[in-house]
Amino acid sequence: MLTGPARKLVTAQLVTNIGNGAFATCSALYFTQVLGFSPAALGLGLAAAGVAGVLAGVPAGHLADRYGARRVAVLLVALTGVAAAGYLVLGSYPAFVAIACAWALFDRGGYAARQALMATVLSGPDLVQARARLRVVTNIGMAIGAGIGALALAADTPQAYRIVLGLDALTFLGCAVLLRRLPAAPPSAAVRQPGEPRLAVLRDRPYATITLLTMVMSLHVPVLDVILPLWIVLHTDAPKPLTAALVVLNTVTVVLLQVRVTTGIGTVTTAVRATRTSALALAGMCLFFAASDGRPAVVATVLLVAAAGLHVYGEMVQSSAAWVFAYELAPPDRQGQYQGFFNSGMAVSQMVAPAALTLLLIEGGRPGWLVLAAAFLAAGWATGPATARAHQYERSSP
Repeated sequence: MLTGPARKLVTAQLVTNIGNGAFATCSALYFTQVLGFSPAALGLGLAAAGVAGVLAGVPAGHLADRYGARRVAVLLVALTGVAAAGYLVLGSYPAFVAIACAWALFDRGGYAARQALMATVLSGPDLVQARARLRVVTNIGMAIGAGIGALALAADTPQAYRIVLGLDALTFLGCAVLLRRLPAAPPSAAVRQPGEPRLAVLRDRPYATITLLTMVMSLHVPVLDVILPLWIVLHTDAPKPLTAALVVLNTVTVVLLQVRVTTGIGTVTTAVRATRTSALALAGMCLFFAASDGRPAVVATVLLVAAAGLHVYGEMVQSSAAWVFAYELAPPDRQGQYQGFFNSGMAVSQMVAPAALTLLLIEGGRPGWLVLAAAFLAAGWATGPATARAHQYERSSP
């Protein structure tokens, strides 16, 4: 059972994810049907915001190191709420792009600061368990938010959509209030030595290698919500509703088992072993997907259920190991900028992976799944040598 700072962090995450779930459910229709933006214009604006968000992580993390993680996290989360409220009053497409970019800057920057804040107020098993709980409440919060969004979709009125967007803005402000109640996080950045770069993480190649390998392992993320429905329709005779059933299975499994799976993955050594286990599970998932190609409904359904089971297990183990790498391989006095860098890498993966995997798997078919399986195995087994080099770099750093 979480207590103290960990409980406040998890509660803050739950609050924001309720808003995010409601926003994700309704925002596209609000922007296209209420504000009148074309789908292409919406996509272009969101792409610009995505780039802005990627660029925000390291500078925001550096500010957290320099001025205190709690202070920076509270400020950026509150500004995210202000930007979200801006969607309610914008009157033009340029204003939408500006607000979307501001929202992404504050949101991704605030996320980096919150990761640094976690490392400041928690340590050891408490940190690992809190990260596992965060993943659980992310699923719960998004589900609750999606239910609220569904009510707005049923009403299908501009006012209903605006209520949801207003709720999203309020959840960020509520999160900022909860973070403000955490213990003060004094600046952690040490005084720079002569010649030492301001953003040391940008020259830390071993940590960049770990981030890159984690990006490869994270290619499983869009498989469930992007690849699965397309694969079922275009490559199998399995029933379309199977997609929804497997998404529910994934969500329930994470809620019930994520904390238990995380137990025992608390050091770099155990995280390396966990990453290799995850690589095997995700490679097996790829083989089951490939085997379902062209199969009749019953056979395809059995194979896809097996693939989904391996997917959710590999996902839980991989995410737990990634948390350990992100924190344990970062210098204690540079957690902000290092977490910002690590999470910017994940953001890049989330931007690129859906299109790349659609081309590789939906267009490529079975051979594409074999390529993806090989990528998981290669990244999983490269993690051990990469972490060893990261340790050597830490010992030789100023």
